[in-house]
Amino acid sequence: MDGLIIAQAGAALGAIDSNTIIKAASLIGAGFAVLGVFGPGIGIGIAGSRALEGMARQPEMAGKLLSNAIILAALMEALGLLAFVVSILLFLNGTK
Repeated sequence: MDGLIIAQAGAALGAIDSNTIIKAASLIGAGFAVLGVFGPGIGIGIAGSRALEGMARQPEMAGKLLSNAIILAALMEALGLLAFVVSILLFLNGTK
């Protein structure tokens, strides 16, 4: 009886084609890629708080700190957008 169950399980596994595995891997990868959006968000928050702290301590450096903070925020946001685009592409690959 046990041999029959194992044989049936093996037949069911053989029915999975490579396209189904690629779709499943794409959807799992999209889920992991979305996690890449959280890092830049946290980084922008930390960089913004440190820039404001620096401006409060040395008001004469406010202009230079603000310009550097904006450049850093733009670079971090670009990484977040890249992770988002990758996740969307993987999701679309998994759903077609």
